[in-house]
Amino acid sequence: MPGRGKKRSRESEGSVNGETKRHKIGHSSHQSEEGVVLVLGEGDVGQLGLGEDVLERSRPTLVSSVDEKVIQVVCGGMHTVCVTVKGEVITFGCNDEGSLGRDTSEEGSEMSPGKVPLGAKVVQVSAGDSHTAALTDDGRLYIWGNFRDCNGSIGLIPGGLQKVPVEVLHNETIVKVTSGGDHLVCLTDKGEIYTWGCAEQGQLGRVAECFTTRGGRKGLSFILTPTKVKCRRRKTVFSDVWAGQFATYAMEVGSGEVFSWGLDNYFQLGFSDMKNRFVPERVGSFSGNKWQKLDGGQHHTIAMDTNGKVYTLGRSEYGRLGLGEDVTTEKSEPTLVPGVPEACMDVAAGQSVSFALTKSGTVYSWGMGTSQQLGTGNDEDAWVPTKMGGKQLENRSVIMVSSGGQHTALLAKDRPTS
Repeated sequence: MPGRGKKRSRESEGSVNGETKRHKIGHSSHQSEEGVVLVLGEGDVGQLGLGEDVLERSRPTLVSSVDEKVIQVVCGGMHTVCVTVKGEVITFGCNDEGSLGRDTSEEGSEMSPGKVPLGAKVVQVSAGDSHTAALTDDGRLYIWGNFRDCNGSIGLIPGGLQKVPVEVLHNETIVKVTSGGDHLVCLTDKGEIYTWGCAEQGQLGRVAECFTTRGGRKGLSFILTPTKVKCRRRKTVFSDVWAGQFATYAMEVGSGEVFSWGLDNYFQLGFSDMKNRFVPERVGSFSGNKWQKLDGGQHHTIAMDTNGKVYTLGRSEYGRLGLGEDVTTEKSEPTLVPGVPEACMDVAAGQSVSFALTKSGTVYSWGMGTSQQLGTGNDEDAWVPTKMGGKQLENRSVIMVSSGGQHTALLAKDRPTS
């Protein structure tokens, strides 16, 4: 979410019945504006939440079965996660590895929205290929689902796959959580970063290359136990974190410098040598600009600066950079996307797609059109930003966009009537 750090509001701290009383947390990633959920793309495993008979949509479609106001919606690989105004979590989609966090033993129940039994007020969620994370209003983090690597399942924590929510990092106050495809990243109130999950491409930022395959001789617990990321030369305090499919990005407090680590086979980290990074490294190509948000797909990165301008870098195939059909080579540094006609308030990346949300509530999309998740009404690739349309958007403004493996979700609100 946007990288503008808000001051955290604090309640008095003390001991209640022998337990430390936690304070309320805040971060710019905690979207609080209310809206309705719209979905599009392919939904063969229920990730559209439209029931067993609706398996694809080429235009945004209202999820009418979510009958409560929602303040956040995010897409995992093949599932969708919503947060209601009450702080409850609703999920739908593939539950083969526990990513929904609820019982779906009743046939077809995974294809309709259902609530996750958490018993705590949630302010932010994130989702990966087969996992979900939920952050409560007092900084507790719950996770469920599974991680995978190139050889198959590795579990979510040292205890293995988790089909129901489990709390992690009990002694830390978390202010933001973000998901890669198969890794999790969280930011604490002290500006520290913890990571865990698949380490094969360096995305954890704390595992030497010799231990990246299932933890090497240290075993799976080494990569599945949430552990602090440390910079090599000095202690660095961070204000924000974001994750791509196989990468992680972070912003330093004060300087605004961007650090990244993970897969860099198409220059998507912003370095010019296409070498994977296994520890955080400052990205020189991001210096000289003030950044508000980054997001990463499989092989590309999208970024938005504080002026609402949109940039992309990495792999160019299928138009995911939005720079036109004549741009057929990778970009190793943030490159301005000229086709977004107005200032933006949010950006998002799917596997091979990109989205820019303008301050007026209009979504522009570009990239691979195969799964119909661009909202253009067809399955053609879009090489330049294309305005998303459809009946459900005629009288609504979009306030949030998220994209998964084959689907996209929007949070939208009614436009004021004149």
